[in-house]
Amino acid sequence: MTPDEIEPSRAPLMNHLVEFRSRLVKVCWALLIGCCVSYYFSEEIYAFLVQPLASSYSNPESRRLIYTGLTEAFMTYVHLSLFAGFFLAFPVIAYQLYMFLAPGMYKKERLVLLPYLIISPILFFLGAALAYYYIFPAAWKFFLSFESKTAQGVSIQLEARVSEYLSLVMHVLIAFGLAFQLPVILTLMARVGLVSADKLAKGRRYAVLAIVVVAAFLTPPDVLSQIGLSIPLYLLYEISIFACRRIEKKATANA
Repeated sequence: MTPDEIEPSRAPLMNHLVEFRSRLVKVCWALLIGCCVSYYFSEEIYAFLVQPLASSYSNPESRRLIYTGLTEAFMTYVHLSLFAGFFLAFPVIAYQLYMFLAPGMYKKERLVLLPYLIISPILFFLGAALAYYYIFPAAWKFFLSFESKTAQGVSIQLEARVSEYLSLVMHVLIAFGLAFQLPVILTLMARVGLVSADKLAKGRRYAVLAIVVVAAFLTPPDVLSQIGLSIPLYLLYEISIFACRRIEKKATANA
């Protein structure tokens, strides 16, 4: 192969690499700005996350969160800033991803991808909101109920660490957000032919069992939390069946 034949073949690859680097730099800047803004408001964000726990206390003024290491509080705010900064930067990340993939896609494929980039974060925030406004109050009250117990006349009282509380909250929020991606995953699988609406409908009993197991794994160990996640997930499963039927009808009509 001559040099004249090699250079044109390399040009498209180099153009893609240059564009990828450019968009990656923009994503990094968006993440950096998002993390800096989040760190500036880290105390307010943490206070927002602590609010369900404070509301569960009968006398929140007399309670406190502790840290047992010199750097624990600082690192907790750093982790919180990374967590919140990603959410602030996600619109930029999704846009840069779409703009990088769009030139190599057909117009029909671009129209299919764009709604998923919009729906996916909305479903994630709905799942996180369910955890924050329903699961947290119920779960924290359940765990705080053990404070009334006594051992050999010594009272048992919660002294939560800031890092452990943030870790638990982030785990539950992310778990609920990812669980709410069920319609996105199933409809994408339907588009590529991995599942069908009829198969999903016939597998309802297995889906219910899987939903209950997932809910028990993701939620704190109390019945209200498990039911609170199981019901929305089952509704999302039914919505997924309906969406898959629409996709199949549309594909048949186009064929």
